[in-house]
Amino acid sequence: MNDTVSDNVTPAEDAPSATAPNIQASAIPPEELDALTDDLIGAIKTVYDPEIPVDIYELGLIYKIDVSDDRDIEVDMTLTAPGCPVAGEMPQWVSDAISSVDGVGDVKVNLVFDPPWTPERMSDEAKVALNMF
Repeated sequence: MNDTVSDNVTPAEDAPSATAPNIQASAIPPEELDALTDDLIGAIKTVYDPEIPVDIYELGLIYKIDVSDDRDIEVDMTLTAPGCPVAGEMPQWVSDAISSVDGVGDVKVNLVFDPPWTPERMSDEAKVALNMF
């Protein structure tokens, strides 16, 4: 069903948990898929955890982004803690942000807790913003 799969999406290539994306054949031309991916990431980066002044992409809360040939999007994301006060709202914020991208079909956001989020998933940008170096 999904033609392009990015497993364990990480915001920085040099992040300790970074893995190479698993990319399968797609009917979407590579240049168009790259542009769509950039737009999706840009949209996701507009979503912030209200308690942390860093976007959720740089925090490493996005685990997977799947794009189908029909440009339907499925995202697996997590939270910094299962008891996060916005746990019920944040997936909708992500869905709304992704839905704002031109050419996107249906959007599904799954909230997952496996593997559990750890600070090692954060990009260097996030660590600097949070003074964690």
